[in-house]
Amino acid sequence: MGSPSVTRLDDALAGVRHIGVDSAPIIYHVEGQARYAPLMAAVFQRIANGRIDGTTSVVTLVEALTHPRARGDVQLAEVYRDLLLDSEHFHTLAIDAAVAELAADLRASYRLRTPDALQVAVALAEGCELFLTNDARLQRITEIPILLLDDLEL
Repeated sequence: MGSPSVTRLDDALAGVRHIGVDSAPIIYHVEGQARYAPLMAAVFQRIANGRIDGTTSVVTLVEALTHPRARGDVQLAEVYRDLLLDSEHFHTLAIDAAVAELAADLRASYRLRTPDALQVAVALAEGCELFLTNDARLQRITEIPILLLDDLEL
């Protein structure tokens, strides 16, 4: 059992139907990052079986494809494209003017970096019930519950 600040994934996602997901957790999942891969496999299993819907923005597409393309890893880039663009219950959304304005408000209120503001703005605009990340700086956002991978256990 973990420390008092650690929450079981099942408890964190109880009753949740729609989550926003930051780039890092997706990269951890696809590339099998040892510390977080089991948690992310459990999250994506829930998404794959339709228990929850996941949403991210095209910012994740940029961030996830950069290193595989720089290395010429066409196969890994295709895995990312399939997950981000061709999943039934996981959606990668474009940034429109309304989301951009919401992101500007988040940047102004919380002094966020533009990619972070865009990611959270998409989650808010889509009605996500929480935002899954591993960026502790985002915990100061009050408009949506922020769930850190470091605070979760299976």
